Amino acid sequence: MLEFYSSSTRVVDSKKAIAECLENALGGKENLDCDLIIFYTAMGHDFKDILTEAHRLSPNAQIVGCTCAGVIGKEGVSESMKALAIMAIRGENNEFAVASKEKITGSSSYEVAAQLAQDLKNKNSKINMIHFVASGIDIAADRAIEGMESIFGPDIPIFGATSSDNMKAISSFQFIGDQILERGAVAVGLADPRLEVITQANHGFVVAGMPLEVTRSESNRVFEIDGYPAWKRVTERLGLPETARLADTIPIGALAEELPGELHEEYGNTHILRVIAKKQMDGSIYMPVDCPEGTKLWLTKRDEKRIFDGLDRMVEQIVNRCGGRQPLAVFHADCGARGRLLFNRVLKDEIVSRMQYPLCKDEDVPWLGMYGFGEFARTGGRNRFHNYTTALYVIVKRNK
Repeated sequence: MLEFYSSSTRVVDSKKAIAECLENALGGKENLDCDLIIFYTAMGHDFKDILTEAHRLSPNAQIVGCTCAGVIGKEGVSESMKALAIMAIRGENNEFAVASKEKITGSSSYEVAAQLAQDLKNKNSKINMIHFVASGIDIAADRAIEGMESIFGPDIPIFGATSSDNMKAISSFQFIGDQILERGAVAVGLADPRLEVITQANHGFVVAGMPLEVTRSESNRVFEIDGYPAWKRVTERLGLPETARLADTIPIGALAEELPGELHEEYGNTHILRVIAKKQMDGSIYMPVDCPEGTKLWLTKRDEKRIFDGLDRMVEQIVNRCGGRQPLAVFHADCGARGRLLFNRVLKDEIVSRMQYPLCKDEDVPWLGMYGFGEFARTGGRNRFHNYTTALYVIVKRNK
């Protein structure tokens, strides 16, 4: 059965950082060999040094990863520019497979994701869950899900995130082997039939006012809303000048689509959030999913009580779904805007402790989390893409 080990660090030197993570995760310098290393890194590290040193210390391991705006490990939260976290995995070669594509964009999301999934399936037809990370700058994540499901079917859980930078939305990176991809996609398929993953996501925003309507778009690029240039209309409704930066709209600028009524109770909300991933000089904006003409988008506002109440409710549901089974590992994707606001900062330690303690108690459960641009998790029995959520992916031993 696959075995999981994790660690995180703020060590500044990139080679020393990955060495420390491997040593702490795997229990010392004597045996650093493993079969797979998944890592998340903030933008301040030397990516080539991380890859080179990881290969030197664990020469038999396949290596995948991506950039992010901070990490969450069992040690807690770090948003340092030198934050690094890993999940090391030991197992048989027939229990997982990795694949990548060099470039994914909004218009190519379905095709690229389908090719990625086919590569995974060619390597291992018994894959029963997929950990997926891809560029968060320009992707139609719903179409990427559809592409992977065209190969594996809709019942396979897809979990992970879209990779980010330090929230500048300029560029993000993905890693596989010794390659550094700038706008790529990387997937790990796990194929241990004794394991299953429990996934769920939750946000804490409420809709406000009347909806906006997409009136001109191509795939995930929106040119006009309500007949006006998209960025002009959004900032106008937010009470911001058109010269506002993308960062100025976070977290007040979350847009939302209405969810079907049967999902409201499970999700703890009536709407699913969408973040603007990029704006262009012509006033168009890139959304993280396809936005066909006629799409209704609501403005929302952040509600701290709903964030924490919804998180507690979600964690309780996950614990109940575990049915007494101890988590073997937890993967985690989160939004950097979640937590309590104080002195114009979002404080995240409390929100992380409120998910880690109920799931892990005092046990040493491997945990790998990141702050990215968006999160993949199942809702209503379907794979979906989310924004501004806490999304948890809890791997447990399957009930016989």
